[in-house]
Amino acid sequence: VQLQASGGGLVQPRGSLRLSCVISGLEGESYAAGWFRQAPGREREGVSYMSVTGSTHSEDAVAGRFTISRDNAKRTVYLEMNSLKPEDTAIYYCAIKRIADGLIGRIFKYESYYDFWGRGTLVTVSS
Repeated sequence: VQLQASGGGLVQPRGSLRLSCVISGLEGESYAAGWFRQAPGREREGVSYMSVTGSTHSEDAVAGRFTISRDNAKRTVYLEMNSLKPEDTAIYYCAIKRIADGLIGRIFKYESYYDFWGRGTLVTVSS
């Protein structure tokens, strides 16, 4: 299984970016998804999460500004980021967790739950 994240870059404050995470090698399986980030000098933290059924949750720091979504046909998970702030500067990682039928509605907020990770894409918010 491989996850390829892309879409990072340099953006001015109050700008927008959309990150993409293409998933390969997991055909025919259900998965929950999450985006995490690690700012310079800080531990990695959760950002937004999505269950198999499409339920979502974003952490307070990004709620109302970031939106996680997925296109199952393209096997891609997205993170739409609006009203970006300098404190959003970080390496952003996508992650997925294989899901059995009984957990399809569950959202997973902790990175220890996730089975596979992408390499990360750098987002820099600066004027």
